[in-house]
Amino acid sequence: MGFSWRGLRVLLTSGPTREFIDPVRFLSNSSSGKMGWALASEARRLGAKVTVISGPVLTLPPKDVEVKWVETALEMRRQVLKTADKADLIVSAAAVTDWRAKVVSTEKIKKKNGEIEISLVPNPDIIGEVGEIKKKKEATAQKFPALIGFALETRDMESSAFKKMWEKNLDMIVANSPATLSSDNIQATLLLKNGVKRKLPLLSKRLCARTILKEAESFL
Repeated sequence: MGFSWRGLRVLLTSGPTREFIDPVRFLSNSSSGKMGWALASEARRLGAKVTVISGPVLTLPPKDVEVKWVETALEMRRQVLKTADKADLIVSAAAVTDWRAKVVSTEKIKKKNGEIEISLVPNPDIIGEVGEIKKKKEATAQKFPALIGFALETRDMESSAFKKMWEKNLDMIVANSPATLSSDNIQATLLLKNGVKRKLPLLSKRLCARTILKEAESFL
C-alpha cells in the first residue's frame, strides 16, 4: 500500500510580506504567491488538511484550504509559531522581506529635494527559528513537523541553498532563481538532507509542487 496524505496537516507560508515606512509606502518584492497556492492545491488534492499563512497577493486561493492573511513578517512569524507544532509538514514558500523600517512614520513622508535616510533592521528568519525549535525537539526525541524551505539565489544557487538547508535544519530545500517570481513556471533544484539531489526541468508550478510533495514522502 502506497503512502497516504489523508489526515496529514500541512502548514504553508506563501506570498510576499510588506514592511511599511509610512502609512502608504512599504518595502516588498514581486512574489505572486502562485507557488504557495500550487503546493496548497496539490496537498489538498492528495488528502491533506492544509493551512496557508499568506501575505497580500492578487490571486485567489484554492478551494477547501484554510488561509490566514497577514501583511508583515512579524505577523507571519506570530502565526507560524502559533500553529507550527500542530502540523506534520511545514513548507516555507513565502518571500519574506528581509528588512523593515526601524521607525515607521505615522504621517506620509513629504517629498522634498535631496536624499532622505531610512534606517532598516533585519526581520526574523522564520523558517530558521522553526528549524531551531525542531533541533531542540529532536534532541529530546519529541515529535516535530518535517520542514521544507525555498532558497531564491542569484549566484552559487545550489551551494548557497545546501548551506541554508543545514543551517536551518531543513529536510529539503528548493533552490530557484528570481525568474520564478510572478511566473507561472519554475526551474528548480531539490536538495534533500538524505543526500538526494534532483535538478528539475522548467515546469508549471503545479507540476513542481507535485514533485516536491512526492519527494517529501521519503521523510514524512
